[in-house]
Amino acid sequence: MSKFLTTERFQLFERVIDNRTNYLTVVLENIFHSHNASAVLRSCDCFGVQDVHIIDDDNNYEVNPDVALGASKWLSLHHYADRDGNTTQTVLSNLKKKNYRIIATVPDKTALPFYDLDICNGPVALILGNEKNGISDVVRNLADDFITIPMIGFTESLNISVAAAIMLQHFSTHIRKQLDVSEWKINYKYRNQLLLAWMRKSIKKADLIEKAFKNNRC
Repeated sequence: MSKFLTTERFQLFERVIDNRTNYLTVVLENIFHSHNASAVLRSCDCFGVQDVHIIDDDNNYEVNPDVALGASKWLSLHHYADRDGNTTQTVLSNLKKKNYRIIATVPDKTALPFYDLDICNGPVALILGNEKNGISDVVRNLADDFITIPMIGFTESLNISVAAAIMLQHFSTHIRKQLDVSEWKINYKYRNQLLLAWMRKSIKKADLIEKAFKNNRC
């Protein structure tokens, strides 16, 4: 497939994918405004966070193209919706089984300042809650730790997308500096799956090219 891309395009794919991580993942819990969630996706792409889990029990989330600017095209989006409201429990339990620490973000002065979190003590699932009500009780019960961005002004909290950008920049930079490459990079199998998916999205009639290739091999 790579021969159907320009050399520059393929080299860009390889450069970007070699900086992708799923050591750090993001969970968006029932975000109300699509432009906020879409801005978080944009930050995930900018800072190399590949997997995003979108819990959408209350809203019908759709990517806002004017805000995401195509970021969702390159991310692995895991979308969950259950009108019975059990989604958060299921998603977080599954992440725990994969050895992720559940780290909830809260506008609480008693929570741990985000820059004091030991990000190198195992994979992290960063939970961002609803703009109005914050994280749910389910998150509070399952979270391994609570972090906050300390405020020193009159305003008590940041917009969720701004908060996400600040924390993702800090955490993604830190793991690349402090951890061995093998600890934070996506594994070889996942890398190849993503690379193929990206090429499929970039090459016209990619399905026909693949079909012809398989037929020739037979």
